[in-house]
Amino acid sequence: MSEKFDVIVIGAGPAGYVAALRCAQLGMNTACVDDWQDSEGNPSLGGTCLNVGCIPSKALLDSSEKYSQTQHEFADHGISVGKVELDVSKMIERKNGIVSNLTKGIAGLFKANKITSLHGRGKLLANKQVEVSKDGKTATYSADNVIIAVGSEPISIPVAQVDNDVILDNAGALDINKVPKKLGVIGAGVIGLELGSVWKRLGSEVTLFEAMDEFLAPVDKQLSREAFRTFTKGQGLDIKLGAKVTETKVNKKSVRVTYELNGESHSDTFDKLIVAVGRRANTRDIASDDAGLKLDERGRVDVDDHCRTSIDGVYAIGDAVKGPMLAHKGSEEGVFVAEVIAGQKPHLNHDTVPWVIYTHPEIAWVGITEEQAKAQGIDYNTGFFPFAANGRSMAMNEKGGRVKVIADAKTDRVLGVHILGPNASELIAEAVLAMEYSASTEDIARTVHAHPTLSEALHEAALATTGRALHKVN
Repeated sequence: MSEKFDVIVIGAGPAGYVAALRCAQLGMNTACVDDWQDSEGNPSLGGTCLNVGCIPSKALLDSSEKYSQTQHEFADHGISVGKVELDVSKMIERKNGIVSNLTKGIAGLFKANKITSLHGRGKLLANKQVEVSKDGKTATYSADNVIIAVGSEPISIPVAQVDNDVILDNAGALDINKVPKKLGVIGAGVIGLELGSVWKRLGSEVTLFEAMDEFLAPVDKQLSREAFRTFTKGQGLDIKLGAKVTETKVNKKSVRVTYELNGESHSDTFDKLIVAVGRRANTRDIASDDAGLKLDERGRVDVDDHCRTSIDGVYAIGDAVKGPMLAHKGSEEGVFVAEVIAGQKPHLNHDTVPWVIYTHPEIAWVGITEEQAKAQGIDYNTGFFPFAANGRSMAMNEKGGRVKVIADAKTDRVLGVHILGPNASELIAEAVLAMEYSASTEDIARTVHAHPTLSEALHEAALATTGRALHKVN
């Protein structure tokens, strides 16, 4: 007879491990299945996010930004540092150390919460049984409830087959041991921009090929246009919009890329090429045929608004289901499902999930864009405030970008907030909280913001929706 648990979670990424922790907090006998392992073959919890995604990329972004500042900004502050040298190996070592500390931290949390960690590939069988496979061996467990949190994987394209030597996916791009003279990136979305920014700051000549004619389609157009100018004219990223890569040819330690742009064929040669065209649900072979698990047309697990699948007692969360592929969205779904299983009535509002792009400047937003407001026929007001007029921003030598607020013209309720500028990833939290409580721009306007802080830009943008900004001409 197989060992039985109250809950088995398949996947230990931000959605899965958080779900397991919350289930354990609520008194459930919980197991979590995960097959990720580090370079030495040891189990490494945290999924893509901690191992080769959110965390290591932010570590490199921070290191590369400091390197860039020493070369281009310190002099403005009266600081002379002499010749600046770069040790890429040390940078990668630091990144790996951060990853190791955090993944071990999750293992420690599992132990403290008495969660059984099962290392191997999990597969849902009929009757809420879970098969765990590793090195050709299998074991079967059963549960009253199963939570599928298998995450996502990079989308591959036939014209650029990843070898993680010359042609890289996001994981390979985090382990480049030498700054490439020329770097190509297929895809100018979130991942492509962040990874391209890292190596541009470190000295690479970076070209991004984006098949879409529009830059950062999900972003409010006013901000995306300003961001495009900043990244191209200000920082030197060569972003080719409407460029379709048609062929790649690897030649020893370089790759020749052929692409179509404006009806003409072009080619260029790069030392490295990163493929960052998006991600898809990692649902391959996740369930046996007789389990009855239903997938949608995009290969995601089909769920209702309570993350329930087609099988009673089986839930799915995170990148494996509909909605934005964001770590924090998956984590909140993990908490939500754990509390549903416990008989509680939790709250989760997908309309207030924030988005962040960790470029420099950062881009963050929550709610609807001005274009969406128009398309939905909403009578709205907008207000914006530039960081160039913010005292703290100027003191930081950060003079670009803005905060934009969109509000319902009738009710004054905040419908969306969009930020391009310093620490946008942190500033957006106030907007999320405001929208979660159905706040109006007047609520933000009447809230005292410390001076001098970057947060004053949001305060002023809220005032600007009714023509009352104090530190810019309305």
